[in-house]
Amino acid sequence: MILQALKGYYDRKAADLDSGMAPEGFEIKDLQFLIVISEKGEFINIEDTREKVGKRLIAKSFLLPRSTLRSGKRSYETTFLLWDHIGYLLGLPTDDKKSSKQHQTWLNSLQSLPDNLKEDAGVKAMMEFYKRDDGFNKAIASPQILDCLKAPQCNMSFRLASSDVPVPCREKVREHIAGNIEAAGKGKDVEGSDPTIHTGTCLITGEFGEIARTHGRTPINKDTKSLVGFQRNSGYDSYGKEQAYNAPVIKSSEFAYVTALNTLLKSKTQRMLIGDASTVFWSEKKSSFESDFSFFFKEPEKDNPDAGTEKVKALFKSINSGTYLDDDGDSCFYVLGLSPNAARIAVRFWQVGTISQFASRIKQHFEDFAIVKPPSEPEFYSIWRVMVNVATQDKSENIPPNLAGDFMGSILNGSPYPATLLQAALRRIRSDTKFGVKPIRAALIKAYLNRYCRYYPNPDQKEVSMELDISQPSAGYQLGRLFAVLEKVQEEANPTINATIRERFYGAACASPVTVFPILLRLKNHHLAKIENKGRIIYFESLLGEIMSHFSDFQSHLDLHEQGRFAIGYYHQRQAFFTKKVKEEAR
Repeated sequence: MILQALKGYYDRKAADLDSGMAPEGFEIKDLQFLIVISEKGEFINIEDTREKVGKRLIAKSFLLPRSTLRSGKRSYETTFLLWDHIGYLLGLPTDDKKSSKQHQTWLNSLQSLPDNLKEDAGVKAMMEFYKRDDGFNKAIASPQILDCLKAPQCNMSFRLASSDVPVPCREKVREHIAGNIEAAGKGKDVEGSDPTIHTGTCLITGEFGEIARTHGRTPINKDTKSLVGFQRNSGYDSYGKEQAYNAPVIKSSEFAYVTALNTLLKSKTQRMLIGDASTVFWSEKKSSFESDFSFFFKEPEKDNPDAGTEKVKALFKSINSGTYLDDDGDSCFYVLGLSPNAARIAVRFWQVGTISQFASRIKQHFEDFAIVKPPSEPEFYSIWRVMVNVATQDKSENIPPNLAGDFMGSILNGSPYPATLLQAALRRIRSDTKFGVKPIRAALIKAYLNRYCRYYPNPDQKEVSMELDISQPSAGYQLGRLFAVLEKVQEEANPTINATIRERFYGAACASPVTVFPILLRLKNHHLAKIENKGRIIYFESLLGEIMSHFSDFQSHLDLHEQGRFAIGYYHQRQAFFTKKVKEEAR
């Protein structure tokens, strides 16, 4: 299903000549440096294609002949058509034992080029360049070589001084590749024409053709390279069929899905990084939802912080305006989460639905996260911000690897949020003695509890509201309110205090109320005695009486859900104090 959807995306984009999708046999790849030569092969200079964008150097991209998969101890025996990295073209760095072998492979590949390519002026000049020792030595001595060697991946090729395009982009090269694809008889029975060719029915399209022995790279980091791969001579071999021959995908389908996925992984609008999962998304046909989707979840950009907020507001209005629901609401939408896993990519989640279904579920997610909060807080929280605020020390590198993917999956399918999310939020509240129940953590806990309550209805439980609800039947919620009031009494009795009962007692009060609240209620009497304003004393005594009327005794233990309601009760009561103070100051 995943490969079929990616193949469909490739076909849709390839039909649009302005989409930038590489045609079969090609790929869009960066060339950091070009060796500029004359038509006689004379060295002129080395051109650096990189441009500074912010603090980074970004290389120019070209439509090049597709690279092939290189792996194993003898990977140096394979080179790309008329382009490759510096080890192949110039045999550098010299202290790398593989460089000389790579360079020899490159020279051999030039000699074995077909005659129709050797007739091209650019290819002729390349071959002449290697016959002239002076040009080769000048290229190695060029000052740009040092920059090339410092680059993480220095891809190179040649360009004629009289031409604007690199040699592998010349018309003769494109015609050669297109001719090879046509000659292969794509979709036709070529069995028997070559004993090394395997044919079969494609699992993606059902077409008959030549099966791809290995699948192209779809790297999401330096170690994880392929979505589909089989280890040679492994336990996965069956009936004498090795590698990808035991799960047949013809070459044209393999190229289509690999190109589509690589295009999505490089996209700035159709890819997000959520935890360790690279999430890509696309629709069955062109839609506004496809371009807007990332704005619902990613952290706002510094130069346009309101962009995401405006998109979410538009999502809320879509129920009335028809956006995402009428024109393209019945179109399929796909969301794929991928994460590193040794050599092969792990599929973290795969969601399929209509645009209208996803729009409704995302809208519900933001409604669940709605909570009373200070005006300085963002109106909507990104997934990254939520994850960071439940990670140890509020650091993104400490986000649990599976949590972000599970969270995203629950948003997209409308199911309860993962229980590990509640556990992480409660742990972080207890460990964060400085901020404790921040608005974003309160919003997360409220959303989790309400989704759970909606999915597993219980007549004895009531959904948590956006703001203070004095009629909430939860004992944990009322105990949280009580803790907030006792803390407020202490603050007003000791205006210069640096640390309150929250820093010392919150964790115990939340988990085992009976061990803490009797002590806090006795301390409360000493604090009230210090308050000079008798009206405030009466107010606090009345508020404490109202809260304690909701329960008869202190529990010995609160389960995780009640601990969550404790946090919400505490937060709501604190916000109510803040709101009341603001209103009084405004009078």
